[in-house]
Amino acid sequence: MPTSEDVAPRPVSPYGMTKVATEHLAHVYWRNFGVPTVCLRYFTVYGPRQRPDMAFNRLITRALAGEPFEVFGDGNQTRDFTFVRDAVSGTVAAGQRGEPGSVYNIGGGSRRSMNSVFETLGALMGAHVERRYKGRQLGDARDTAADISRARQDLGFEPSTDFAGGLAAQLDWQRALINGRQASSPGSPGRRLPIGTAA
Repeated sequence: MPTSEDVAPRPVSPYGMTKVATEHLAHVYWRNFGVPTVCLRYFTVYGPRQRPDMAFNRLITRALAGEPFEVFGDGNQTRDFTFVRDAVSGTVAAGQRGEPGSVYNIGGGSRRSMNSVFETLGALMGAHVERRYKGRQLGDARDTAADISRARQDLGFEPSTDFAGGLAAQLDWQRALINGRQASSPGSPGRRLPIGTAA
């Protein structure tokens, strides 16, 4: 690590296999029919408007309620976390400047363990984040880290959001939802939160 796009994908889960199959299908359409496809490999996207079934959304919801969060494994597994605004900027750049037939890593450069995520969230909330550890999830990668050299060179991609700032933005957004307020959007008064869809 960090992993470049040239490393042969070897998924160990059905979910990972669907991603590889999609890349191959896109490449075949480019090679055979000239469809200018560009594939992006997103690394653990988080931020405001994240779907409620995803890990950070569930973690923050439970933490705000004072309930423990179940962690697969020992919590020392690491991920390259990417703030949604950076993922969006990388996607737009790929559509505008991506080389047809290419694959690009879109990572946030914020690799850290899940245990450190709990500590960061606890510091932002001013409270300990309760957690319960359980068995490792089958097919789950131990560590991920993106080599974004190709995206940096071809797309001008550069993540700009530090992890604590991005997590604070998601925390603010979820607090606003829980309190029945709508998070501020561009043009609205009050604090503006970064927007985007973390998929």
